[in-house]
Amino acid sequence: MDFELDTDQQAILDAVGVLLAQYAGPGRAIDLAAGDAYDFDLDAALADAGFTQVAATRGTGPLEAALVTEAVAAAGGMVSFGAAALVATGLGAGDLPGPIAISEARPPGPVRFASHARTLLVLDRKADEARVVALEPGTCAAVRSSFGYPMGRVPDALARSGDALGGGSAARLACWWRLALAAEATGTMAACLDVTTRYLSQRRQFGQAIGSFQAVQHRLAELAIQIEASKWLAREAAFQGAPAEGVATAASYALAAAAQVFAETHQLSGAIGFTREHDLHVFSMRLQTLRIEHGGVGAHRRALSAERWGRA
Repeated sequence: MDFELDTDQQAILDAVGVLLAQYAGPGRAIDLAAGDAYDFDLDAALADAGFTQVAATRGTGPLEAALVTEAVAAAGGMVSFGAAALVATGLGAGDLPGPIAISEARPPGPVRFASHARTLLVLDRKADEARVVALEPGTCAAVRSSFGYPMGRVPDALARSGDALGGGSAARLACWWRLALAAEATGTMAACLDVTTRYLSQRRQFGQAIGSFQAVQHRLAELAIQIEASKWLAREAAFQGAPAEGVATAASYALAAAAQVFAETHQLSGAIGFTREHDLHVFSMRLQTLRIEHGGVGAHRRALSAERWGRA
């Protein structure tokens, strides 16, 4: 994979950037979160512009879809873009009605976007299959949370229903889900660092900007390294078509880095970073959700060990 974006990839990112400047941003995310709302306008705009189907479009593929997923996450988009553009497309499940939520067969807790979802993708490890469940809006009860996304509770019976996608579908769903999480986490971490860096360049102490102190710069540099590594691991996995070892590596690294990004950006931002009036919470609280989804960091690491060294 080339580490420089080609002309088409840059054009895609430029175009989605224009769209996100109109339909996304921390302020819009805060307004939507106040009512546990889903951004149907942004969802429709992304679909109408062809971004949701970029992975299935001639001349582009999963890498371009991952690039757009990063951008949507970095802009605070309140949409299940990764589930549609990467997971559903990677599964070959067809053009599924959105929003799309993804759940385990026995969900341990509330599921992202389930309260608004029209389609539920279910990973059933026991049956070794993935299933597609059609939903009516409101089928999954909304759950209030502080984790930055609208959440819904999936009934156990519903999570065990649906149309099976055939042999090997469980492994495919697990891989594409991990890729989407890695890409979303990368974009979200980048936004956390950007918000924090801008604040530190404005906040002054001892007559100069806090960000000018070398000790602070060292900590910001360490975060930048973690995010850069996460970005290229996710992009490489997308370029290769979501191989099991590659996506387990990308997800385990990115979501472990997310813990450090969360802690450091809040500490560096001081007291204001823990308030709702500051933009940091829009992104940092989402990192907490992404870190526990799909079994969490431990599950991604176990999957990586199994792929690299074999299952016990």
